[in-house]
Amino acid sequence: MGRGMEKKIEGIMNESLDLHERITVLIPQIKEAAEIMIGALSQGNKIMFAGNGGSAGDAQHLAAELVNRYKMERAPLAGISLSTDTSTITAVGNDYSFDEIYSKQVRAIGVHGDVFVGISTSGNSQNILKALNAAQEMGIITIGLTGKGGMINRFLDCCIAVPSSDTPRIQEAHILIGHILCEIIEERVGQKI
Repeated sequence: MGRGMEKKIEGIMNESLDLHERITVLIPQIKEAAEIMIGALSQGNKIMFAGNGGSAGDAQHLAAELVNRYKMERAPLAGISLSTDTSTITAVGNDYSFDEIYSKQVRAIGVHGDVFVGISTSGNSQNILKALNAAQEMGIITIGLTGKGGMINRFLDCCIAVPSSDTPRIQEAHILIGHILCEIIEERVGQKI
């Protein structure tokens, strides 16, 4: 069993490494997303993140990197995860629909010039699609982190679509891309303290 497990581990690592090599084709989209986010933050706007499950965790992670710090000591940057307010999420989910949990928040706190980053490995998460639609109606710039396929591209100003349909591998790529964005943003916008 020991050798079989080692082979399994090696196989998973190789799948992940292969995908990481293939996402270099996304460099132009990552650069575009970085420029959008830098522009918004430089103008005093905020970056809102949302996702479901592991992608909700990614949304929280990336917002925290902006608010706290990524690598350097600096002033906080305006990042917020819409997946953290359980009272709002459960109230909207109970009174309306789970599909509305993010769109209601976007409409409540979003303003023209903000950025909404929707994270959906399938590209079909209804609550993300509705939030993206709300954002577009409000003049909020939309960025999507997704896998291949799905309807999400219809609602995006910038789409970063990882060329895979394997959810765990897509999530691994998303956090790498998120870290790249945080590092570039911090270097360009972060005011050292």
